[in-house]
Amino acid sequence: MSSVATRSGILGGRYALATLGMVAIVGVAAFQNLAMTTVMPEISRDLDGQTLYALAFAAPLAAGVPGMVLAGNWSDRSGGRIVAWVSAAFFAIGTAVVMLAPTMEVFLVGRLVEGFGAGAVDVVLYVLVARIFPAELHGPVFAGFAAAWVVPALVGPALAGIVTEVWGWHWVFAGALVIALVAFALLVPTLSRLHAPPVERRPAWQRGRIAWSVGAAVAILLLNVAPDLGVGARIAAVVIGVVGAWAALRPLLPTGTFRAAPGLPSVVLLRGLVAAAFFGSEAYVPFLLQERHGLSASAAGLALTVAALSWAGASWLHGRLGEDRLTAARTFRAGLALVLVSLLTALAVALWALPWAVLVAGWFVGGAGMGAMYPRLSMLTLRFSREGDDGFASSALTIADASGSVVGLAVTGLLFVGSGGADGDWSFPLVFVAMTGIALVAAVAVHRLGPVPTPAPAAGPART
Repeated sequence: MSSVATRSGILGGRYALATLGMVAIVGVAAFQNLAMTTVMPEISRDLDGQTLYALAFAAPLAAGVPGMVLAGNWSDRSGGRIVAWVSAAFFAIGTAVVMLAPTMEVFLVGRLVEGFGAGAVDVVLYVLVARIFPAELHGPVFAGFAAAWVVPALVGPALAGIVTEVWGWHWVFAGALVIALVAFALLVPTLSRLHAPPVERRPAWQRGRIAWSVGAAVAILLLNVAPDLGVGARIAAVVIGVVGAWAALRPLLPTGTFRAAPGLPSVVLLRGLVAAAFFGSEAYVPFLLQERHGLSASAAGLALTVAALSWAGASWLHGRLGEDRLTAARTFRAGLALVLVSLLTALAVALWALPWAVLVAGWFVGGAGMGAMYPRLSMLTLRFSREGDDGFASSALTIADASGSVVGLAVTGLLFVGSGGADGDWSFPLVFVAMTGIALVAAVAVHRLGPVPTPAPAAGPART
């Protein structure tokens, strides 16, 4: 069965519809992400919410943390089918609220609801990969996820910018909602293959972890509202947020994550660090291009387009190269080197007003670095997890991804607002300096990975 699956590939036989449905879901997330980053400067101006700019990105990621924990535990108990339906409903409702938002406060509420559903959907996708596809197809599946960004990258930023300029940003989210409903419809037949385990093998409800996940979301949101507070309250919010996030995230991640213990803990930590460095910066790339170089929203989205394309291309190449030629350590070192190039390029553009094309070229390089690292981190997560624990491992990875991104946004938000915002001379440079520092910490964490097991040959069909 394993050799047959390898020959037929992810688009062959019983895997075709599952692949198409999951790739469509990832494509929706890609469009939403790229469109949001492109038009957020316009939204912040329209709703008078520039001080809440970073929070608009952080809110859905923070809300996704409890969504991920609940979805992971629930999927291990029920198989994942009902989890997918509930998650999709939250995402759709949240997107509708965002679409109709008359104020920044309502907009943020919608982003929270949307993020809760999106976080849970992420876990469901990883569970589908673990339980439906054999181990040797995991790499191609994750490469397919990256490829799902190609079309949104080509048309998403420009389309979002044009729609915003002609009809208004509300219609961008209306289109995203329609695409999301169609994508989920493609996934529905596959969900019937997710079966609940026998009663005696179902894990208990992890009420403690779910409560900690809510605490983590509150703590990291507190970090992101800090820029809008007075000096004294800001310092208190940062201290409470940092301590609270550290305390709440510890039970949600593998033991030893914060000390980069070998194996799954170091993989999860590395995912969080690279997410913080890249996405903490990316939110400010279109902002910089619009504020300092006078580009329109659609033109500023070009940086996101080229990064998404290089991400997809690097992921495809990663899936084609064998692990003997491209070891985990080599992949992470090369990927981080490319991300550092992009961050330093953005810093140079912010400091010395270099041509905007330099920043676009640098972000293309960074996207390739992320595209090389993300599939390998996902593969290693499933490889280090035990059968029946893939829900926990998948939720841990996605929690690290979201939490790292939110912490990165909190840091950049504090620095950006504290240094004068869009009018400050040092606001944009400080953003890229801070994220360069996080990328350097990630480079150190690579050395803690430890030995990587080879994929176990499948003796029978993949779990369903």
